[in-house]
Amino acid sequence: MTDQVRYRNELRNRMTHMLHIILCGGLFLIGSTGFSSAHAATTRIKDIVDIEGVRDNVLIGYGLVVGLNGTGDKLSNSPFTEQSLIAMLERMGVNVRGQNLNTGNVAAVMVTGTMPPFQTQGSRIDVTVSTLGDAKNLQGGTLLVTPLMGADGEVYGVAQGAVAISGFSASGAGTAVTQNTPTRGRIASGATIEREIKFNLNDLPQVRLALKNPDFTTARRIARAINGFTSSGMASAANDATIILKKNPGYPGSLVDLITDIEQLPVEPDQIARVVIDENSGTIVMGSDVRVSTVAIAQGNLTIKVTETPQVSQPNPFAEKGETVVVPRTDIDVNTGEKAKLAVLEGSVTLQDLVTGLNKLGVGPRDIITILQAIKSAGALQADITTM
Repeated sequence: MTDQVRYRNELRNRMTHMLHIILCGGLFLIGSTGFSSAHAATTRIKDIVDIEGVRDNVLIGYGLVVGLNGTGDKLSNSPFTEQSLIAMLERMGVNVRGQNLNTGNVAAVMVTGTMPPFQTQGSRIDVTVSTLGDAKNLQGGTLLVTPLMGADGEVYGVAQGAVAISGFSASGAGTAVTQNTPTRGRIASGATIEREIKFNLNDLPQVRLALKNPDFTTARRIARAINGFTSSGMASAANDATIILKKNPGYPGSLVDLITDIEQLPVEPDQIARVVIDENSGTIVMGSDVRVSTVAIAQGNLTIKVTETPQVSQPNPFAEKGETVVVPRTDIDVNTGEKAKLAVLEGSVTLQDLVTGLNKLGVGPRDIITILQAIKSAGALQADITTM
């Protein structure tokens, strides 16, 4: 048995032992309290960090979709489509410059795709096709050869193929029906990678692990988990978002082997108390560590309801004079919130207590947003508020 195989087997045995301890502890907590918060909160290192250099690259290109059934761009309204069509035909040896083109079977589109890390030349990726002009539908269209460029302006792929859409559009003289978005389509495996991004992970003397949700406590826990698993000081937390991982000279494997060994380690991530508010939709998301100091809350809205019930007044039958008129009838109802109650939330209440207290007031999500902002202004909400 080689040193590398022996070392990897030893690491695997340590990892199995650690998982056994965690699972046993989780089962004990479940048997005693009915819920294992520690076990439920643990997650793998690979799920909460990004590895330096291992990243996607976005690609974009401009092209033409042909073969549409009269649902393409109107050339009179889309000069870029006409110019692109003339240039494409000239490359094919057809001279139409100066001619009056009147086709509705062509649409100018933007083609986008994502190139995963370590893609080799000849591999294929999916691309999305979206119209630029006034095309109504891409159904039945075919994307012509379209170079895909990266942020550096270099061509990394070429896209072509039949466009598949998930919607449709149908119209008649009096009505029209549209489902989903027929002006956007997708080509599965529609682009071929022509240029590779040169990056050799094993050549790096060290690699940085970037936390997806930066936190000092989580960064230190990850470093300690790695060092405890490898019995060395390979990892160190540089800040709340970065852990530096250095391969020990005594480690028999490569840097890829080291990452493979440590990415399955369980870690309990920590996070700051935060309340996220989306005022557009009225959505509120509160973390489990949100706390509220002692505070009294009263909520009442001034509501004015105006109801119009006009009545028609007509003259009596056989009357010599008279006319039919509309007599307005207006009913105004004012609700000043006199039945609103004052609720007291005790100090250091939990998230469940906070939600229960607000529900007792009978307030809706949008009123809760205002209440949370007011509690924060009063200094009683021990959490950050993020408004989307």
